[in-house]
Amino acid sequence: MNLMDTSCYERLCQIVYDQSGIRIRDGKSTMVASRIANRLRVLGLGSELEYVQYLERSMTEEIVHLLDAISTNVTSFYRESKHFEMVRDAMRGWLDAGQRRFRFWSAACSTGEEPYTLAMTARDVAGEIRQPTNIKILATDISTRVLAEAQAGVYGIKRVESIPAEQRRKHMQKVAGEGDDAYRVSPQLREMIVFRRMNLSLPPFPMKGPMDIIFCRNVMIYFDDQVRDALLAEFHRLLRPDGYLMVGHSEGLTRSAHLFSRDGASTYRPIK
Repeated sequence: MNLMDTSCYERLCQIVYDQSGIRIRDGKSTMVASRIANRLRVLGLGSELEYVQYLERSMTEEIVHLLDAISTNVTSFYRESKHFEMVRDAMRGWLDAGQRRFRFWSAACSTGEEPYTLAMTARDVAGEIRQPTNIKILATDISTRVLAEAQAGVYGIKRVESIPAEQRRKHMQKVAGEGDDAYRVSPQLREMIVFRRMNLSLPPFPMKGPMDIIFCRNVMIYFDDQVRDALLAEFHRLLRPDGYLMVGHSEGLTRSAHLFSRDGASTYRPIK
């Protein structure tokens, strides 16, 4: 595949940034051209330039399709499992203190493995006290494609292998007629989660908080400092004083040391 014209590529990158806050790194024109090729076919357009002009003429729902194509979504159940151990410990402490209402946010939920892992963890801990609890998880992503997959909650056998056997038995159901090839999350897990499309580059968000725990892992690496700072300020607003923010292992919050203090591996607490 030929490299996209430089001017065309820069215009497309600017559209992506303006609409999502995602900064596409230099040298990615071949990747971008490959990812938008299907949109050109669907729209009957002959070149990347025609596609950019189409976007610039009218920011219709096509921007959603563009962001779906551009977004990178890598996730798995119990990914960076230390975070879920910390959720377990925090919930036990809050339950011991009498808390029964919990609000969590998976801010870049991708295809759903993260919020469903969070739901499994929270449900298991709540079950230890045998008292009613109110647990809700907000799961958001900018990609409608991955949100649709997350809402369906059906995963192939390879994708559920990272779920411990006991949790898989309790929280997953084999899909009828598919043998051992697919599993569906249980209705009990599904009802704990609300899925919504959200653009993390456009705070303030409609939620009032307070949130107990926010997961925003491996997404801020795609944002520049301006977008990242605004997002972290919003996380700070939404978190309870003793809440937690979980980020990816490669993401540091050195610019936001006045807002958050480090508390374990890729885990931060708000400074109120």
